[in-house]
Amino acid sequence: MGKTISLLISVVLVAYYLYIPLPDAIEEPWKVVWETAFVKIGTDLASFGELLGISHFMETIQLLMSFQEVPPTSDENVTVMETAFDSVPVRIYIPKRKSMTLRRGLFYIHGGGWCLGSAAHFTYDTLSRWTAHKLDAVVVSTDYGLAPKHHFPRQFEDVYRSLRWFLQEDVLEKYGVDPRRVGVSGDSAGGNLAAAVTQQLIQDPDVKIKLKVQALIYPALQALDTNVPSQQEGSHFPVLTRSLMVRFWSEYFTTDRGLEKAMLLNQHVPMESSHLLQFVNWSSLLPERYKKSPVYKNPTPGSSELAQKYPGFIDVKACPLLANDNILHHLPKTYIITCQYDVLRDDGLMYVKRLQNVGVHVTHHHVEDGFHGTFSFPGLKLSERMKNQYLSWLIKNL
Repeated sequence: MGKTISLLISVVLVAYYLYIPLPDAIEEPWKVVWETAFVKIGTDLASFGELLGISHFMETIQLLMSFQEVPPTSDENVTVMETAFDSVPVRIYIPKRKSMTLRRGLFYIHGGGWCLGSAAHFTYDTLSRWTAHKLDAVVVSTDYGLAPKHHFPRQFEDVYRSLRWFLQEDVLEKYGVDPRRVGVSGDSAGGNLAAAVTQQLIQDPDVKIKLKVQALIYPALQALDTNVPSQQEGSHFPVLTRSLMVRFWSEYFTTDRGLEKAMLLNQHVPMESSHLLQFVNWSSLLPERYKKSPVYKNPTPGSSELAQKYPGFIDVKACPLLANDNILHHLPKTYIITCQYDVLRDDGLMYVKRLQNVGVHVTHHHVEDGFHGTFSFPGLKLSERMKNQYLSWLIKNL
């Protein structure tokens, strides 16, 4: 009887973690299922630990991910080193082959919902050394303070300080970087930070060297409307669900779960901030095929107290989609990747439209069979194709 019960429990657990409804269009579904299952196991362990009061949800996942970090090891193509830019830890990748001219410079910001990840994580280490070698560029992969220990604006400020340090003439000269060919890039929360610091940089009179390009990979760009069509559709999208994305957003600002609850109900924007909703009005900013309804309905007004205590979710430094047209007009050439099966899809689509409306040169790559995390997904053919398109754009524009 005991063996039968154990077998039954095992079957149920395997079915629970491996039965993941995937859209038919997704390529190599079993690889996606396995990866999503590991994410699911990790988040369930973190939830259980938090329920028992053992540790914070994000701290548990941070611990699990720390086992996937790798040392700064040079290889036959790239020299890898660690240092700090204005006290912010960075990892630098420099191609070993000789160059007769100054190289491109790419400042990369990792994702992880402002709570997870690092430049040392194997996915980002692999991506950075690949980019440095293929692009023949000096890649700076920056770290930043993570929630729940640190909240907004710490993440933004760390990345901005690090980027400003890199853009000094003597620093660029030290690493052999052409000051006319520096770009910024990032994925997910890193895409959010890349967009935010790029906007800030064009308003900073003390920074003489400006960015040539920005490349944003499925960026998170707004926390005002947590019920845009892609979030309505995305309860069961691979890797990143709506509820997990809301948890990331709320943790960016506070450990107070009250904000998370309000954001899940889409009842967190106070009436006095409702004018900002024009910047996330998907009925005017999304292509027709992505609209769930032709008419945009404002979220239910929320408590003024939440916005007073945690003003980050109405701050343009946290939500770059809230920038006015005068700021957007001055942005550099932009590359944006969006994925069809991603709760952040509509953030990227709306940003593409707003940038196009003000005359910014935008290249938009929409991946019809992609999902959140595809870009750095290990061993996935689609990931390789996405990275090669990203590389091709950087070669032509940076």
